[in-house]
Amino acid sequence: MRVLITGSNGFIGKNLCVYLSELKDIEVIKYSRDNTESELDSLCSEVDFVIHLAGINRPENDSEFTTGNEMLTKSLCDSLSKTGRKIPIILSSSIQAVGNNLYGKSKLASEEAVEMYSKSTGSLVYIYRLPNVFGKWCKPNYNSAVSTFCYNILNDLDIKISDPNIELNLVYIDDVVKEFSSRLFSEKTAVKVDVKPIYKITLSELVETIKSFRGTDLLTIGNVGVGLTRCLYSTYLSYKKPEMFSYDLLEHSDDRGVFVEILKTASSGQFSFFTAHPGITRGGHYHHSKNEKFLVVKGNATFKFRNIISNEAYEISTTGKTPEVVETIPGWAHDITNVGDDEMIVMLWANEIFDEKLPDTYTSRL
Repeated sequence: MRVLITGSNGFIGKNLCVYLSELKDIEVIKYSRDNTESELDSLCSEVDFVIHLAGINRPENDSEFTTGNEMLTKSLCDSLSKTGRKIPIILSSSIQAVGNNLYGKSKLASEEAVEMYSKSTGSLVYIYRLPNVFGKWCKPNYNSAVSTFCYNILNDLDIKISDPNIELNLVYIDDVVKEFSSRLFSEKTAVKVDVKPIYKITLSELVETIKSFRGTDLLTIGNVGVGLTRCLYSTYLSYKKPEMFSYDLLEHSDDRGVFVEILKTASSGQFSFFTAHPGITRGGHYHHSKNEKFLVVKGNATFKFRNIISNEAYEISTTGKTPEVVETIPGWAHDITNVGDDEMIVMLWANEIFDEKLPDTYTSRL
């Protein structure tokens, strides 16, 4: 399938072109400001589907709303009609199409042009009145509050909020491109359709969420794996410069080896690793509630356990050659010994962040 994407160099266009290039049997034909309307006839004659993203939202003069939105859409529909084929089209419109402003009126006129094309040709059409779209490759300090706040907060630049209680309706770019792509294989027209999920958040909540990504310690991270926070975190990271791609960790070293904390989470404990020289034993303590999971990634280890009430003893031998998790159990004292000839490296997850004041760690013989 050959898919024409107008506005291919824009924010949504870049993401969509990349996404479609990952699909089998899809060839993307690009139309951008480098092209002219006179090329539409030849481009449309070669394609099987059109996703119309091109438009004007920040013109130098108001007349560009008409030429860049309404007239361009009409020209596109005329070119599609000339092919004599039923070529489906997706129109990226705006929730402002119902508003009393020049931009909104030009988007509404674009919708009407697409609907007329559908009626006259019988072609499938899909009109999406998009709210605020955010995600990677969106230009900051232009027309997206999310991209502006992410970029400015990351780079210690000032941000301005007119009214902290204003509520935004947001859709994430990945959801947009997946929804558009799903229509390539649809067989039913749906004149007005939505991208879901739509996230609602106030400006003040948005700013506080983005600020939380910086935190006070690069070692600590919040709950960034689901929902709107996941999408905002991804967008925030996309504005990092290459020199921000890495950061140092604190290494604790002694005669036994080293211990390094890797990551602390808001509600899922922390990750770390340690090393041990041959013959070295680490641990020799128990916990009342804390759980740890060990993975030897290099070397050979023997874990010893003792129930602090019954004195029942147990041993486990493991090696970095065979992935195996060994976990500590509350009420069982434990240690780990490097029984190999080389340095041992062990990954460690604990279900809670270490608190020096309440370590839940008690020395015990084994």
